[in-house]
Amino acid sequence: MRDVQRALISVSNKTGIVEFARELAAMEIEIISTGGTAAMLKKNRVPVVEISDYTGFPEIMDGRVKTLHPKVHGGLLALRDNPEHVKTMEEQGIPPIDMVVVNLYPFEETIQKPGCTLEEAIENIDIGGPTMLRSAAKNYRFVTVIVDPGDYEAVLRELKENEKKVSDSLRIRLAQKVFTHTARYDSLISTYLDKACYPDTPFPETLFLNFKRASILRYGENPHQQGSFYVDTRVDEPSIATAENLQGKPLSYNNIMDADAALETVKEFDETACVIIKHANPCGVAIDRNDDVLAAYEKALACDPVSAFGGIIALNRSMTLGLAEALMDHFVEVLIAPDYPADALEILARKKDLRVLKAPLVTPRRKDLFDLRKVVGGLLLQERDSHSLDIETFKTVTKRAPSDEEIRALKLAWKVCKHVKSNAIVYANADQIVGVGAGQMSRVDSARFGIQKALLEVRGSCMASDALIPFRDAVDVAAEAGVTAIVQTGGSVRDSEVIEAADEHGMAMVFTGYRHFYH
Repeated sequence: MRDVQRALISVSNKTGIVEFARELAAMEIEIISTGGTAAMLKKNRVPVVEISDYTGFPEIMDGRVKTLHPKVHGGLLALRDNPEHVKTMEEQGIPPIDMVVVNLYPFEETIQKPGCTLEEAIENIDIGGPTMLRSAAKNYRFVTVIVDPGDYEAVLRELKENEKKVSDSLRIRLAQKVFTHTARYDSLISTYLDKACYPDTPFPETLFLNFKRASILRYGENPHQQGSFYVDTRVDEPSIATAENLQGKPLSYNNIMDADAALETVKEFDETACVIIKHANPCGVAIDRNDDVLAAYEKALACDPVSAFGGIIALNRSMTLGLAEALMDHFVEVLIAPDYPADALEILARKKDLRVLKAPLVTPRRKDLFDLRKVVGGLLLQERDSHSLDIETFKTVTKRAPSDEEIRALKLAWKVCKHVKSNAIVYANADQIVGVGAGQMSRVDSARFGIQKALLEVRGSCMASDALIPFRDAVDVAAEAGVTAIVQTGGSVRDSEVIEAADEHGMAMVFTGYRHFYH
């Protein structure tokens, strides 16, 4: 442990700093401070030495240069157990600085403001702060460094309990936190300037990922694999990362993957909707036009009640008492909804292993974030797939146009198809999916499999294909099952043959011009 006799404080985020500094002063720890921090401490009658008085050199260049001084960094970097360092400190009149409390200019907050200019962003790049933090963190054996106001309490507790000393274990943890903080800070600056230099591409020259570990999981995808969950702290839209866990065991690796698939699928719908996911694919999706969430669930369950066993359920409306009671008869791994009334939570509490997540659907999807896919030795980035089928944009290519009821079914099937592993075929009526063909190596096999899996009536339903239909065989298979309309990407060299097949069967077919491959 090391004594703390002198602290340097310079903070942009002044939360709790007066109280913290007052406690230091009460322990007779000398406080050095700068600019606005010094003014605030003086105003609150906390004894403080201004940095210019301490160094004997004024703050210059509008405050750009104030702590970049040998008396500051010598006091931070000197090894107290190195005789040469100690001798130099004595010869140069450099007292040791035992604690640094610094947080940085609000660069991230500045660049998020509407209309922020490059000049404003540049002026909010901190230089002295990161330099002091890195000096102190490098010399953590002798210097306690604090970058997070959340650590004030732990440091004060040790100072009080150990006669103004801070333990080695806490000092190294605080130092590690500093390097994480400054690395993220520098990455934000680099990414911002990258956009300024290369405005024609959304993809940075160098990609920095800033994710914070939220939990260490019991295991990964399989029990022999370790796993953990990291969250992107920039994301504020409804997501599994931001959902509130109201009940049940911690989410597993597979729970997180499936719950994400369920929530992203249910976000597609404006109508009251229920989505049931099993092994990352939708096995039940339904809407209810009377805003009855129980009815939407019952229709979704009817799509494939066998596969729904142990599935993930996502709703885009609040849970109801009636639905909570209905769920008591089924095994559900995870339940996601925007809200839960107290009486429904009381019912759900009977299933203690049921994981209950609250994810309010109140903010739009962010379009400035990327989808990431890891491959060995690399990372793939792409924009999020935000396309939705609009009656004004699709093109009818057959002699017969789809009816209003078929259009509703085509829209539902197309929305779900986007979240089914390729090759993907989805059969649906206007209110629910009736069959799903997922992940087959040929599109015609997906078409056949979706019909074979269907427990509801396929005859009279509509079909969505996540990409172009390359041959007429998938159309023939669908027609034989009684499908009346198809939505697909279009663009095959055999489009004319495929359209001709649809006309032969009296089917309607529309092209979207968009593909929804999901690997």
